[in-house]
Amino acid sequence: MSDSKLKIVVWNEAVHEARNEPATIGEMYPEGIHGAIAAGLRGFYPDSEISTATLADPEHGLSEEVLEQTDVLLWWGHIAHGDVADEVVERVQRHVLGGMGLVVLHSGHFAKIFTRLLGTTCSLKWRNEGERELVWTVKPSHPIAAGIESPIVIPQQEMYGELFDIPEPDDLIFISSFTGGEVFRSGVTFSRGKGRIFYFSPGDQEYPVYHQPQIQKVIANGVGWVAQPGVFRDAPEVSNPARGWFEA
Repeated sequence: MSDSKLKIVVWNEAVHEARNEPATIGEMYPEGIHGAIAAGLRGFYPDSEISTATLADPEHGLSEEVLEQTDVLLWWGHIAHGDVADEVVERVQRHVLGGMGLVVLHSGHFAKIFTRLLGTTCSLKWRNEGERELVWTVKPSHPIAAGIESPIVIPQQEMYGELFDIPEPDDLIFISSFTGGEVFRSGVTFSRGKGRIFYFSPGDQEYPVYHQPQIQKVIANGVGWVAQPGVFRDAPEVSNPARGWFEA
């Protein structure tokens, strides 16, 4: 994995950090959630270019020039999904369909880009009481599960539970169980156009989950799987053939 040279962008709305909500977020994530995720990735991809972008940046930091050079985009959002400009969402969608990898994290399940690509509400059950989460590997043969212990123990985490209103995933890699008895499809993949998508739910603004080494490794594995740096970035063209195109 360390030999892979990729252009990776970690996107975060960064609203919780700006509001200092919760009051402990600055202590847990002094460089923001995006900074913690990027720092974790640098341990696995030391030769790659890893940058961050936020909602407050011009064009949310996701200009055409940035995206055309990006192999993998990671997306974290929670309370400002509606503030993401539609033209930026359309731009990201076009690049995913053309082959850019997308990793969607935690409450990014409600992000405009995720619901648009999946075509469902992406709603789920939730409860935030700081419960223990166990992340169980159910497809150990998948590259994203390589080297991952099962279960990953997360001492405190927001509960996400079924039903998770998503299409049937291409791969179900991880299932989580919670103290209250709920289960959740916490690690799933999809393909859209030429692009690969990985959704991974553990990680919240109230808990230091993104500092856990096994969580960092799952995210790094996900980046490696969705990345397709050799794919020519274009969308399929559809046209009507001229009459007489076929002769018996």
